[in-house]
Amino acid sequence: MSPSLLAGFLLGFSLILAIGAQNAFVLRQGLRREHVFVICLTCALSDAVLIAAGIAGFGSLAERLPWLEVAMRFGGAAFLTWYGLRSLLSAWRGGAAMQVAQGAAAGLRPALVTVLAFTWLNPHVYLDTVVLIGSISAQYERLPFALGAMTASFVFFFSLGYGAGLLAPLFARPAAWRVLDTVVGLTMLAIAAKLLAM
Repeated sequence: MSPSLLAGFLLGFSLILAIGAQNAFVLRQGLRREHVFVICLTCALSDAVLIAAGIAGFGSLAERLPWLEVAMRFGGAAFLTWYGLRSLLSAWRGGAAMQVAQGAAAGLRPALVTVLAFTWLNPHVYLDTVVLIGSISAQYERLPFALGAMTASFVFFFSLGYGAGLLAPLFARPAAWRVLDTVVGLTMLAIAAKLLAM
């Protein structure tokens, strides 16, 4: 496997692993078995578009402005450090159990509108995919790195959506969220350290 492909996959997977409104919604839809394929596909395709835009745009800018790559690398390291520390603080304070709403199934259109809002109206998605992945991609072969990050999105969302039934008993316990937040936090700090060491 190409080092650039693997690096893109690992970075993409670790960034998307952080639990937020979008991931919680996908998990909820999976637990309820409602429109799982369409919701997962929408999330993964949205990520792919944003990753491609970040890598293509940042690459051309970096060629014209050599100082930009350094600035973005240090900015990315700062963001990852903050993100990692926030996840570790959340783990230390204790997570909340995943609550699955009961009731009648929602239609496809409301579910799509909701997941698109969680995806495209979240400022962190632009920091993660366009800025952070775009800036880090300058350190690698861009095409394999992009494919790795995009593959991570597809693997993550479809695993989360369809694996939700298996995860239901696990995420009913706050301790599971603490473990997840700890893993995410340590991963982010490790990536930040690697960026600073370049």
